[in-house]
Amino acid sequence: MYDWVVLWEWVEIAARWLHVITAIAWIGSSFYFIALDLGLHRDRNLASGADGEEWQVHGGGFYHIQKYLVAPAQMPDHLVWFKWESYMTWISGFAMLVLVYYLGHEMYLIDPAVADLTPWQGIALSLASLAFGWIAYNTLCKVFVNANQTLLMVALFALLVAMSWFYTQVFTGRAAMLHLGAFTASIMTGNVFFIIMPNQRVVVADLIAGRAPDPKYGKIAKQRSTHNNYLTLPVIFLMLSNHYPLIFATDYNWIIASLVFLMGVTIRHWFNTHHARKGNPHWTWGLTVVLFLVIAWLSSQPVQTRAPEAAMGPSALRYAAASGFDDVVGIVQGRCSMCHAAEPAWEGLAWPPKGVVLETPAQIAHEARRIYMQAGITHAMPPANLSYIEPAEREAIILWFRAAGQGGAES
Repeated sequence: MYDWVVLWEWVEIAARWLHVITAIAWIGSSFYFIALDLGLHRDRNLASGADGEEWQVHGGGFYHIQKYLVAPAQMPDHLVWFKWESYMTWISGFAMLVLVYYLGHEMYLIDPAVADLTPWQGIALSLASLAFGWIAYNTLCKVFVNANQTLLMVALFALLVAMSWFYTQVFTGRAAMLHLGAFTASIMTGNVFFIIMPNQRVVVADLIAGRAPDPKYGKIAKQRSTHNNYLTLPVIFLMLSNHYPLIFATDYNWIIASLVFLMGVTIRHWFNTHHARKGNPHWTWGLTVVLFLVIAWLSSQPVQTRAPEAAMGPSALRYAAASGFDDVVGIVQGRCSMCHAAEPAWEGLAWPPKGVVLETPAQIAHEARRIYMQAGITHAMPPANLSYIEPAEREAIILWFRAAGQGGAES
């Protein structure tokens, strides 16, 4: 019989790969068009009536690009829309949220020491927070529509800081950082789906009907596109955070996340200023380095003692009761726990890799699936087999996991 756990792992791999591919396409086109718009030569009286133009060279050819501030005099025969990159990035990202955090709630989403939530409470909070993010952001944009846009960005930053703190109060550190990234990405895709695309459709409809389009639609779309531009780099950082316990497994993870948003602003400010030919504000790089060093310092501060280890959930209980568990506990404690400990004994490690602790039977049962995949099916752990785990011990891990009656994805 085919190993359904392995198949499920490949489903996650496929979803993650799709997410990366579509994110590259979306971020690439977003960065390109922001740079293009800022770099347009607007000091030329163009016969076409365009607002600006730019000549570029790429792939052995030259491109002559013109931008109309509102719209051209008539609708072109063929028009390329940039939308599916954003939509598919969000859809594939949400699929990953379901596969990893909703279906793996016991391991990744809920920590009883943080908030003793039922699986459905955790999932409901997750979904509600994403919806709240768009509603709150869109309301801020409407309230500050005629205000200084810097004031709007400050209000948005305050919202993100508040959500950073909120997520760390209800989810695991890893899930909190991932959700903050999803929260921000949902705002970005919401901008495309609810604002940018509908506004562009209004302009196209006016052109087809022979009406002069209202320039406000283009201005609003550009505002939201600019917001997306500044939010992109923090989202990437947060999406990568699950690989680094220094980011998510600290008492100051919400402050770290907040500072990352500031770094996103400083980095993009330099690029946007440079592309607009308004100078090279190198001070932004100095400020970015300072923020990064503050983040590194915060990550190294002592972690407060958590509540006692919670009782094992249904999945962990099943693995703990399975034949061969006692043998596996001995194997893991002998081959893995010198690194995967609250205070690792392996020289050079200040914290357990990936935040995974394997010192007690309860912890080992809780991490059953990862032990099975990393040290049983594959030989990823221990790295370079530094603790000399034997083939028979790997086989014992496989037999134990399968003895627990695992027939598919954990739920």
